[in-house]
Order: sequence, then structure tokens, then C-alpha cells
Amino acid sequence: MAREVIKVTAGIAGLAVGLAACGGGGGGASADGPPRDGDTLRVVGSSDVEHLDTASVASVGGYGLARTFARTLFATRASNDFAETIPVRADAAARLPSRENGDIGKDGRTYTIRLRDGVAWSTSPPRAVTAQDFVRGFQRLCNPASPSAGKGYYISTIKGMDGFCRGFAGVDAKDARAIAGYQRAHQIAGVRAKDDRTLVFTLKRPASDFLNLLALPFTAAAPREYDAYVPDSPAFRQHMISDGPYRIAEYRPGISYLLTRNPAWRQDSDPIRERHVERIQITLGQDSPENVQQQIEQGAADLAWDQPVPTSAIPRLRDDPRFAVLETPNSSPYLVFNLHSPNNGGALGDRAVRQALEYAVDRSALIKIVGGPLVAKPLHTVIPPGNSGYAAADPYPTPNESGDPGKCRQLLAKTGHRKLTLRFPYRTNSVHKLIAQSIAANLSACGVATKLAPDTGGSFYSSTIATPARAREGQWDIAAPGWTPDWYGNNGRSIIQPLFDGRSYGQNSTDYGGYNNPQVNALIDGALTASDADHAAGYWQRADQLIMADAAIVPLIDRATTLFRSSRVHGARFVPIAAGYDYTRLWLS
Repeated sequence: MAREVIKVTAGIAGLAVGLAACGGGGGGASADGPPRDGDTLRVVGSSDVEHLDTASVASVGGYGLARTFARTLFATRASNDFAETIPVRADAAARLPSRENGDIGKDGRTYTIRLRDGVAWSTSPPRAVTAQDFVRGFQRLCNPASPSAGKGYYISTIKGMDGFCRGFAGVDAKDARAIAGYQRAHQIAGVRAKDDRTLVFTLKRPASDFLNLLALPFTAAAPREYDAYVPDSPAFRQHMISDGPYRIAEYRPGISYLLTRNPAWRQDSDPIRERHVERIQITLGQDSPENVQQQIEQGAADLAWDQPVPTSAIPRLRDDPRFAVLETPNSSPYLVFNLHSPNNGGALGDRAVRQALEYAVDRSALIKIVGGPLVAKPLHTVIPPGNSGYAAADPYPTPNESGDPGKCRQLLAKTGHRKLTLRFPYRTNSVHKLIAQSIAANLSACGVATKLAPDTGGSFYSSTIATPARAREGQWDIAAPGWTPDWYGNNGRSIIQPLFDGRSYGQNSTDYGGYNNPQVNALIDGALTASDADHAAGYWQRADQLIMADAAIVPLIDRATTLFRSSRVHGARFVPIAAGYDYTRLWLS
């Protein structure tokens, strides 16, 4: 079963051309010899994940962590060859469904998924993961306490999901018993446990990317013990259960994680992961990339948690086999406007104001900050190269990618909003402070003042920009989040839908600025109902053009991931959606 993969269409597979690894970063058992088991992997970095519950996990770091302890029906395999990371493979499912094997109905709307033998929870005694555990995982996507940022994928695809979620929204978000009670009393029509070993999904309409959706960490199985806690609450985080190779043995919020081996896990039941290191120690609170890099080079740590290789170190490391530049086609970061801000007389709600500000940014300076042309390229579209629906365009060109403050001032003057002061929160880890300062200087050059505010609590996403109430209160005007698609290949909806479908705007939504254009929403629906991936790509491309005409965001750079590992790390293989190495595959000398 481990060898089964989905064949992507020629048009989509072509997206991977040229996206293999650069520099160092090879490895694996074939290059390093047979894996050695044992020892502790030491990972060092800055901020804690904002959501640890798999239902609401929403960051690359969270994805990488969830991979160690949470199983999904399908998954992608880690590799330093980008093309090899695209196909969907069976994980907790026994095989990939197809029309040929009878697991996908003739109408393309019914999927029958049989579970693999040997997948078990880390309970005492161990207990088999059942189809009902996966049903519970889907129900928890819409919980009122910590809903999934990805719930829109499933609401628009699975029969009955919309109504289930609407009803769930009225449940007391602080009452674990009421949340669990709603889940037990209500069903999602399109997600059914036929028996302990069989799931049946019914879709609203055929979806060519449905198996990709079933590979996302949101859809991980959830044991019945989770019903005792408010989702993603502090109490929940101290009582998590694993069906992966590792389990969270100790969690100190904002300080550290200790992962140890899950005794219920079996290698013959897991075609995606391996298990070599004895323990994984993740130490947080170190905001300096230079300090983290120094620890790894000196052998005091093995990998960085959320820090790229410092820009200043890249020139001397280019020929070091421990250094790697690995492609992760993304928009990281991009500048988003809070369209609901009351500040400046609601100026950011005026499209002409946003269009003027499109000309302000010096992308060439940002590229230097993150490591130069080896690491990043300027980006002018919502969809980055290497993703479905991408088409080269530059609707707001500036000389040499350096910005055009004169044009910015000229266009801004025409709007009547000559004096703007924008509240600009920024992340403190990595180079985000330098990026924010650079953008602030660009805005100053076109007469716009900024109030920079460091987010030192690690809540930039979960509290600051993903909370609509704060947006409407004007607690921020612009921000520079990043976006890595949830999957690659047939992935148009993994960019446009979560970031710009205004119908899903709400708590934890990744449509941070509250953008809502009915024409874009109609194109999203057109893409989701398209007959194949190539037709869908046309809808995504037109949506990109409309969003850029509305100046909902300022795309900045398409940035590769820079990684460095200690000399004792071997078998390091990359997971693009986690922007890091797969902790379960590597081993230590």
C-alpha cells in the first residue's frame, strides 16, 4: 500500500518542474547509510504554535509537529525532490480510492475509505483507531471554541457540512459538555462511519482535489477522550493522545515540548513515517536567528524550529552540505489590508487608497533581507509560481522592483486621504522585524506614517489578525503574514479560497483583511465545480486578477526555505507544507 500514489495530470505535474532542491540538503538512508535508532533530537526556536489541536492547527510549525503524533486518512511523503512531495498516498486508509477499485462512485460524489489495520491510540491499554474517530475529527472542524481555518474547504465540498456547522456556531464555546453533546446529537450527512473500519463520504458535487483535503492535518482522527475538554484549551493541550510514532509527553506552553515514543505505534501500519530518534526536545523562546544558528553550528542543537538561516550566514554556508535551500512556492510574507478598520476615516476600505499603496513597497530590499536572489524572487500575483492558476503579471510595476513613492503620493492625493497613520503589528521571530521596518520606511517615503507594534506573545495570527472584533476596532491596519499552500499539485483552492472567500470570514479565518467580493466568490464556486483541474485553473487565474485589481493585498516575495542541520543529523527529508524536515524520518549519528 505504501507505494500507491495518485497520478496527477500532466498540466498539474508540470508545476513541479524546476522546483527541486538547490544547494545542500540531500541525505536520507541511501546517502548516509542505514538509519541508527536512539538519542534525542534537539530543536530550538522562537514561538509556540498558536493552535496545537489538530482541528485548528494553522501554521507550518504546527503542521510539522502534528505529523509526529496525528494520523490522517491520506498524506504526502517527505522528500528533497519537490515533485515527490506532491502525490497523495494512503496513510491510515488501507488504499487509495478510485473508480477502478470501486471506492469512488460512478458519479464521483461517493468515497468509501477502508482503514488500515494496526493504527492505534496511545491509551492504556492501546485502542484501535476507528472510523467514528475520524467522523469526530470532521465534526470538530466547526467547533465554536477553536474552529478550523480550513473548514471552508469542507463546507463547500461535503454534503450537510454547512448545516452542521451553522448549528454548531450557536453552542456555548466555553462548555465542553455542550460541545460534545452537539457532536453526539447531530450528524454530518456526508461523513458516515459504515462500521468500525469503513468511512463513507458523500460530496455535494465531484471534487478533483478531495483526496488532498483528506490529507490535511485538520482531518486527523480524534479519540473520544477529547470530548472532555474545550477544543485547543490549556486543559486539552495537556491531555492529547497520539496515534503517530511519537506522543507529547510534556508540554510547557511557550517554553518547550518533549515528545517520546508512542508504544502503540507500529512501523508496518505506517507507510508515511518512520521512527528513529528516541525523543524530540523542542525548546522555545529564542527570537534571534543568529543565536539559533550558532547553537546548531556548535553542536548544542540539531535543527531550527521556526527560524530560517540568518541572511548574513548564507554566503559562507552555500557549499556546506548541512545547508539547504528548498523550494516552497509561497507568498511569504505578503502585506494585507484591514478593510474593516475605522482608522483614518475608513481609508483602507477605499480601493483607490489601496491601489496607491501597491506602488510603495521596495521588493528588492526585502529580497536582500531574506538572503538575496538565491532565496527569494519578487511576487506580483496572489498565486505564486508553481501553483495551480498562476499566470505571470505585474499590475502595479515599479522601476527595478524598488517601489515608486512618487506615484504612490500622486495617487494617494487624488483619494483625499493625504494623511494616513497605519497600525502595523509584526512578528518578532526570524527577519519579520526587519521586513516590517523596511515596509514602514517605504510607506514613509510616500507620506504614510506607521505605528509598528511587536507581537511578543506569539499570538500574531490567533489573536491579533485572525480576530474580526479586533479588526473592526481598528487594532491593526496592515500586517505581513505569510501563506504556504496547504498542498501542491491541483491546489488552486488552497490559496484563493482560504485567503479571499469572504463568506467564511470569522474567528480564525485566514481572510485576515475581511475581503469579500461576490465576483471572486462566484469564481471560487466555478473552480470548485469545474470538470477537471485545468479548467479550474482558469477560474483561479481570473480570481487572482480581480483580487489584484481590488488591491486586497500587496504580494511581496516568493521565498524558498533555508535550512541548516547539525553534523549528526542524517536522512533529513523536506515537507514543503511544514517548511521543515520530517522529524519522523531523520536519525542521529
